[in-house]
Amino acid sequence: DKVMLNPCGGIEWKGLASKPVFFKNVLQKIGVEMQVFKVGTYKSAVEPYIGTEMSPENRKQVTEYVTSIWNQLVNDVSKSRNISVDSLNVYADRMLMYHPVEELVRYGLADTLIYKNDVRNYLESYMGKDSRLTILGLNDMKNVQKKVPKDISGNIIAVYYAFGAIDNIGILSNEEGIVSEKVIKDLRGLKNDDHVKAVVLRVNSPGGSAYGSEQIWYAVSELKKKKPVIVSMGDYAASGGYYISCAADSIVAEPTTLTGSIGIFGMVPNAEKLTNKVGITFDVIKTNTYSDFGSVERPLNPGERALLQMKINQGYDLFLTRCAEGRHMSKKDVDKIAQGRVWTGAHAKELGLVDELGGIDTALEIAAHKAGVDGYTVITYPEKKDFLLSLLESKPDNYVASRLLRGKLGNYYQEFNLLRTIDRNDFIQARLPMELNVE
Repeated sequence: DKVMLNPCGGIEWKGLASKPVFFKNVLQKIGVEMQVFKVGTYKSAVEPYIGTEMSPENRKQVTEYVTSIWNQLVNDVSKSRNISVDSLNVYADRMLMYHPVEELVRYGLADTLIYKNDVRNYLESYMGKDSRLTILGLNDMKNVQKKVPKDISGNIIAVYYAFGAIDNIGILSNEEGIVSEKVIKDLRGLKNDDHVKAVVLRVNSPGGSAYGSEQIWYAVSELKKKKPVIVSMGDYAASGGYYISCAADSIVAEPTTLTGSIGIFGMVPNAEKLTNKVGITFDVIKTNTYSDFGSVERPLNPGERALLQMKINQGYDLFLTRCAEGRHMSKKDVDKIAQGRVWTGAHAKELGLVDELGGIDTALEIAAHKAGVDGYTVITYPEKKDFLLSLLESKPDNYVASRLLRGKLGNYYQEFNLLRTIDRNDFIQARLPMELNVE
């Protein structure tokens, strides 16, 4: 209803920018070459390791989805603040953050200038004399005891949160991520719980392991045989994130959700120049032709390259099959909108990759309708461990290393984790074309 701004504050209204980082030159300097295999014209997750700028195809899709997100944001603000879209774009071009703060009020981006200590008096002036004002921040809300209201019907709709990369966990073993074995076990439990009448799968994932994605897809498809499964997409549910979603009865996304990216890629590092540079040599004894497949101290030979590309092609074909089955489309039609291309939720609905636009409340309404229940209790899964318990269960050295690396690498931490995944021989990935860095 009101936007209050500190007299020494500002509003950063400047538009959106996407700025991917490229590592080809630094890899060349240290003597490492990334050997790339992929299916999909737009599957550009490999670009940071083999190029110095975006490909024309990737530039096209990034331009389209950044523009789409900005247009959605501007239209929402226009309706909320009663400011024309043209004016909002003019304000963004002027970077009002550094203009006199009074301009933000004059242009309608804020309603009043007020110091934090005066906010209570301001709010109390709108309340009755006998009303008691309590102000809570996000930190206060985190400490509120969670109480699940029990509906007398005994019906439960489970909301299962699948957040993070799939089977690509960072240095700290309990970092946020989707561990396929755990998700499969949890979904099996929900399937066998007769009190659970429907499941809303809340997906916020850029994808990850192609193998792990297929295993979760199967668990979702088995769960769907017994009760309705509705997917609610968060900021992104792309590549492997879409893979695990496509088996659901219905898919709900926000207009700005990044989804699609139906494609597969693989990368194998070749560190031959690096090992030569530092004087490391290898002498191999093997029993069969491909016994040392995946060795990083030499380039892949033609036979190995052919095998890996064949596996990538098989993975892509299976991905198309899963999407075609789940969305009731032909594989040919899915392929036309696949090819690793990223779509916003709004575009995905037009293409048939998404059923409805909305948030988790919309997904819950659909779940209740499909389950045929009026009264129900919402319970969230899995139970999240608090910080202290997570810290006690982790290895202290790993925890310290993870925090230090996050601090030092910043936005590059995700690329670092992807390289670590490849180093663990999980070469084949169903993953978003890039780690999103929209400023």
